[in-house]
Amino acid sequence: VMEFVDGITLKDYISRKGKLTTKETIGISLQVAQGLAAAHANHIIHRDIKPHNIIITEDGVAKVTDFGIAKAANSNTMTATAIGSVHYLSPEQARGGFSDERSDIYSLGITMYEMVTGRVPFDHENGVTIALMHLQNDVIPPKELNDEIPTSLEKIILKCLAKKQEERYQNAQELISDLKQVFDDPEGNY
Repeated sequence: VMEFVDGITLKDYISRKGKLTTKETIGISLQVAQGLAAAHANHIIHRDIKPHNIIITEDGVAKVTDFGIAKAANSNTMTATAIGSVHYLSPEQARGGFSDERSDIYSLGITMYEMVTGRVPFDHENGVTIALMHLQNDVIPPKELNDEIPTSLEKIILKCLAKKQEERYQNAQELISDLKQVFDDPEGNY
């Protein structure tokens, strides 16, 4: 049970606009990352972060929804099968490995990529092929698809999308800290 949220999904919002501005992307990403930080502080991994599970209210508030496959974070947060939506799966989820907070950060990275480019980085009609792409393929850098985004935002997205968990942001607070710097130092490397 959750509160009634009057709004549209982020997926619908992206579909209507084509792609979002840097300001919108940062604002929504910060809100989602703050929601993840709260969940992670309570030892809950969402495991299905995607634009379909983020509702944007009329006044621009982002709400993370659908904790249906969330799992308590402990040493057993392992899956025998891939969990979550294939376009937003982290590499470790795609191979049925250990999911943790960094898995949610990867999925948020895919969501940020879609916000700034209007498309997911890996797409195919076959779900298994998409899962393999998460494991093996590099993403097209977002600036190649949208040269209006600052270099700093591209670097943040690419760090979220690192194949190895240890190369991503280690927690949502690290991501929040960097997202807050994008406008102060658009070409920054932090």
